[in-house]
Amino acid sequence: MFEYHMNMAETVGFAIILLLLGRWIKKKVNFFEKFFIPAPVIGGTLFSIILLIGHQTGTFNLDTIKPAPGEISIRDLLMIAFFTTVGFSASLKILKKAGRGVALFLLAATVLVILQDIVGPVLAKVLGINPLLGLAAGSIPLTGGHGTSGSLAPDLEKLGAAGATVVAFTSATYGLISGCLIGGPIARRLMIKYNLKPTEGKAGFDTSLLNTESEVTEDSLFSAVIYISIAMGIGATVNILLNNFFAAHEIKIKFPAYLMGMVVAAIIRNILDYNHKKLPFNEIGIIGNISLSLFLSMALMSMKLWELIDLALPLIIILAVQTVVMALFAYYVTFNIMGRDYDAAVIATGHCGFGLGATPNAMANMETFTAANGPSIKAFFIIPIVGSLFIDFVNALVIQGFSWGIVTFM
Repeated sequence: MFEYHMNMAETVGFAIILLLLGRWIKKKVNFFEKFFIPAPVIGGTLFSIILLIGHQTGTFNLDTIKPAPGEISIRDLLMIAFFTTVGFSASLKILKKAGRGVALFLLAATVLVILQDIVGPVLAKVLGINPLLGLAAGSIPLTGGHGTSGSLAPDLEKLGAAGATVVAFTSATYGLISGCLIGGPIARRLMIKYNLKPTEGKAGFDTSLLNTESEVTEDSLFSAVIYISIAMGIGATVNILLNNFFAAHEIKIKFPAYLMGMVVAAIIRNILDYNHKKLPFNEIGIIGNISLSLFLSMALMSMKLWELIDLALPLIIILAVQTVVMALFAYYVTFNIMGRDYDAAVIATGHCGFGLGATPNAMANMETFTAANGPSIKAFFIIPIVGSLFIDFVNALVIQGFSWGIVTFM
């Protein structure tokens, strides 16, 4: 078999080629646009299929050079950078200012995250596979999406769950499609059953909370780099100190590389909020999106699809149950928590796209439903705030707790 291991520069260059290829394919194929499949997922998955052919035929393999022990790869650095930018979005001031509706939906979304992380591992245990693989088909890919899958699933593999990364990426792609398919019918059923009508003139929402637009300059971009770098550096140091402390006292907890950077970023954000200082949030978001795109392309281009063969049937069962759980949760829980009115029905359809796919899928669900049935300012205010500012932070913390619990007790 012909094998080639790319160095760091080759890896970055090849990842960018796959990212551009994914963008080109997405423009040409309506299916990918309709279901908001990310460009790096398209390019990276296409190449992983080529790798699958090479592996199955025993003809070729292409991989990246592994970093030395104690060092991190360029892929891991991009992952840490992305999650650090997520930390800067965790503003308690915004949560308080956004109102009761945002807090209630964040509560509903958090409960769903916990439920997904119970259902996946329990079913995996029943089906005779590693419970950590069930976690890879839980909130990691469903509420978290491809970004969280690429970041957290490798940690599950380090804990002994072989194939977790492939399971997570496959589940995330499934979620993007299924979340769009079930959302509309659920909201329509709620509207007919309760004879719901849109409410005009919803007030009390400070839409400036959603406005992160600003002119990007060299100085503002450099300022964003400084904030991200400081949070990453402090977070990395704290991470090492904590993990060394746990190891010295034989405590079976090991924080992933990204976690403390995210926490430090959240602390910095709230200190600045308290002192009425502004972050270059638009620039931080740009850097985060670029880091995520490159990270996903690198992660997916080395995905080992052949590891999925033996897990296909259990994964199908787990994802089918997760879809039913999402549908029931949106119908009975989200709708009731959010007020049992037309806005609540729109939020329920959004939660289907949000809880199985990503925020763009939630927006697409709501846009399709409201175009036919009437507007909902409340829904279009609440979903983006929770999706872009809070849920990734909450999800990452919940997942760490479940990972520790599964390793310790299951």
